Amino acid sequence: MSEDLDTLRDHLLTAIPAAASPEALEALRVEALGKQGSVTQLLKTLGKMTPEQRQSDGPRINGLREAVADAIATRKASLDRAALDARLASETLDMTLPAEAPLAGTVHPVSQVMDELAEIFADLGFAVATGPEIETDWHNFTALNIPETHPARAMHDTFYLQQGLDAKAGGTFDERATFSLLRTHTSPVQIRTMLQQQPPIRIIAPGRTYRSDSDATHTPMFHQVEGLVIDKGITLGHLKWTLETFLKAFFERDDIVLRLRPSYFPFTEPSAEVDVGYTIEKGKRVIGGSGGGWMEVLGSGMVHPKVIAACGLDPEEWQGFAFGCGIDRLAMLKYGMDDLRPFFDGDIRWLKHYGFSALDVPTLSGGVGAGA
Repeated sequence: MSEDLDTLRDHLLTAIPAAASPEALEALRVEALGKQGSVTQLLKTLGKMTPEQRQSDGPRINGLREAVADAIATRKASLDRAALDARLASETLDMTLPAEAPLAGTVHPVSQVMDELAEIFADLGFAVATGPEIETDWHNFTALNIPETHPARAMHDTFYLQQGLDAKAGGTFDERATFSLLRTHTSPVQIRTMLQQQPPIRIIAPGRTYRSDSDATHTPMFHQVEGLVIDKGITLGHLKWTLETFLKAFFERDDIVLRLRPSYFPFTEPSAEVDVGYTIEKGKRVIGGSGGGWMEVLGSGMVHPKVIAACGLDPEEWQGFAFGCGIDRLAMLKYGMDDLRPFFDGDIRWLKHYGFSALDVPTLSGGVGAGA
């Protein structure tokens, strides 16, 4: 057994570093650690050994398995690095060559959609408002009627800053003054606007937001736009008309059909999820009509009286509505992207395909999707 182990160890630990390709390395892995692999077969003999044999040979067999696994991992990393280096070398640009004509950059789809939103809502009398991306606990949660126990405050959803956590732990935490987190939505801009500006208020708040989430349709940093209207005599009918007008202008179709479903958000009451009808054209979903089904596009509702009161306004005198949706999601729905992650890769090939010319300025007369 001892000589066989030494021979097998020498063979594998010599062959693995010499593997010339991922395929050759995989063959060695199967030979050693596969179901019928040589090391796997040795491990299966441990149960039939006497206690004395197991005590002497067991550590050596397990040591061989670990050494082989480590060698495979090391060689795989080396082959992956070599493949990446070769790819990067083949994709380099010779900066001494003449530039391709015309030499021009492209406007990112997110930037284009932000411009489209600003154009549409400016025509409806809305101003664009901005606010800090590093926010206070009060502006991001408390003023929006989000209780301490609400799941949205959980550490696995929110990026908290050590500065705020230290202040809270030290007992000196002032939730209105201590910048403690990366904002999870652009709703704090609504709070800051209501604190600084007297009604009537009509704003949209586009910008970057942050949540701990990452897959094909979610990223840790994404873009949202939220709208807010505060005035006297505002009703749910004003909200529905505004959203219908916005979506018809954005998707540039008159057959947009909306459906409002009752929902719950801490900062609105009543609250509604907004679905838009779609049809199936050439096997793909196309926004418009209602023959194919319904797709959720945004959340909305009447501003909660507690939120209005938190901003120093009298909810008996002032009412309002608010809505919000993801700008990245709007871009995906309108321009046919099916994965959110390339939005942030900076791949010039993707940008050339989905990007917009700098001269494709959205206008209501020429079409907000001009040049798409």
